[in-house]
Amino acid sequence: MPDAEVQRSCQWWWRRSLSRPQSRLMFVVSLIFAVMLHHPAGAYDPLDPNGNITIKWDIMSWTPDGYVATVTMSNFQMYRHIMSPGWTLSWSWAKKEVIWSMVGAQTTEQGDCSKFKGNVPHCCEKTPTVVDLLPGVPYNQQYSNCCKGGVLAAWGQDPSASVSAFQVSVGQGGTSNKTVKLPKNFTLLGPGLGYTCGPAKVVPSTVFMTPDRRRKTQALMTWNVTCTYSQFLASKHPSCCVSFSTFYNETITPCPNCACGCHSKSSCITSNSKEAHKKGINTPKKDNTPLLQCTHHMCPVRVHWHVKVNYKEYWRAKIAVTNFNYRMNYTQWTLVVQHPNLNNVTQVFSFDYKPLVAYQSINDTGMFYGMKFYNDLIMEAGPFGNVQSEVLLRKDQNTFTLKQGWAFPRKVYFNGDECMLPPPDAYPYLPNLASATPLPFLTAAAAWFLLMLQYIL
Repeated sequence: MPDAEVQRSCQWWWRRSLSRPQSRLMFVVSLIFAVMLHHPAGAYDPLDPNGNITIKWDIMSWTPDGYVATVTMSNFQMYRHIMSPGWTLSWSWAKKEVIWSMVGAQTTEQGDCSKFKGNVPHCCEKTPTVVDLLPGVPYNQQYSNCCKGGVLAAWGQDPSASVSAFQVSVGQGGTSNKTVKLPKNFTLLGPGLGYTCGPAKVVPSTVFMTPDRRRKTQALMTWNVTCTYSQFLASKHPSCCVSFSTFYNETITPCPNCACGCHSKSSCITSNSKEAHKKGINTPKKDNTPLLQCTHHMCPVRVHWHVKVNYKEYWRAKIAVTNFNYRMNYTQWTLVVQHPNLNNVTQVFSFDYKPLVAYQSINDTGMFYGMKFYNDLIMEAGPFGNVQSEVLLRKDQNTFTLKQGWAFPRKVYFNGDECMLPPPDAYPYLPNLASATPLPFLTAAAAWFLLMLQYIL
C-alpha cells in the first residue's frame, strides 16, 4: 500500500475511534497520564506531603500613606531546613509602594529614592530583596524571632527555631482593606534555588493573645504565601550518595560512579595533596561553589550504612556521614532513612532520632540528626568531616531477613535531598550455604577420626 493511502487510512481510523464517547474518554485519560509522566510533580515529597514554608503578612496598623506589617516565615518541613548563608525573600509591589523602615531584616539595595526630600525611605525598589539580620545586632534593630542570619531549622528537628520574622513599614500603599494591593511574584532562596512560591491569598486575620492570656486581638488584614521545594529545581544532579557493607560479606558496595555528576578533575583536589592543607582552603566563596575532594562519585556528602551484628532478637546497623566539601560545614543537619524495620527502633547511640509517620498505617521512616552541642555540626572535608552512630533494632520474626537486600534502606535523604543509592544487583549478598557446609562437616569428621584413633591405640 502506498504511503499516502496508509496515511489516509490511519486518519480515518483515528477520527472514527474518537467519535465514540468511550474512546474520547480513554484518549483524554491517556493524555493526562502521559503529561504526568513527562512532567513529574517535583514539589511533592511523599515522605513529607504537607511540608512547605508559609510566609504570613499581618497588617498591625495603618499609617497616613500605608501600613505597618509583621512578616512571619514558618518552616513546616519536617526534615528540610535553611542553613547558612540563610534565606533571601523578594517580591514585586503591585503599585508604587516604598519601604519606609524595617526592623529585624533589611533590603540588600536601597534603590533610587531621589524624588523624596526630607525623610528617605529604607528601600524604593520595585522588587525589593530582603535578608535576615545577623546575630548580635543592636536591640533597637531586633524583632521577635529575627536575627539568626537567615537560618531556619526544620519543624521536625526544632519547632522553636523554625520561625523567622521581621517588621516592615510600607508607604504609598493602601490605607484600608479595600485599597491595599497584595504584593506578587514572591521568590524564596533557601539559600539557593529549589523553592517555588504561589500567589498571595487573603486569609482570616491572625488572632493574638495578650501576655496575661485574658484578651484576644487580631490583625487588621492577613495574607499568606506558600512556598514548596523541588529537588529538580535545586540541582540537576543529586547532592549525596549511599554506600553499603555488611559483617557477612567482605565486599563493600560503593557509591555509583559519578553519582553526583562527572565534574572535571581540575575542580577537585586529592586528600593527600598540599592544596588540601593550604591556608584558607575552607573559606566559602560568595557564589557557594564547592571544592570537592576527588572521589569516584564526586558527591559533597556520602552516607554509609553498615550491617554490623546479627543477634538472636536484635540486629545492629552503623551509620556514617562523611563530608567531601572543603568549603562547607553542615549545621543542624538531618538524615532521613526509609527502612521497614524502623518501626522497631530500640536504641540510637550517638544521634537523636524521631520517627516520621507521614501516613498513619505506615511507620517505616525516621529522621536522624545531631545532638545539640555534640555532633550537630559536620565539619568541612578532612579528618573531622564526619559523624557516625549505631542503631539497635528489634527483629520482627515474620519479616526479618538478611536476604535480597532487606537490611538496607529503601530511601535516604540528607538535608532534605534524596541521595543516590547503588543498584540493587550490587548489594552485598549472603555467602553461599553450599560453600559454608563442608567446614563443619570436616570438623566433625576429624573429631570422629581422632576418637576412633584413640580406641585403636
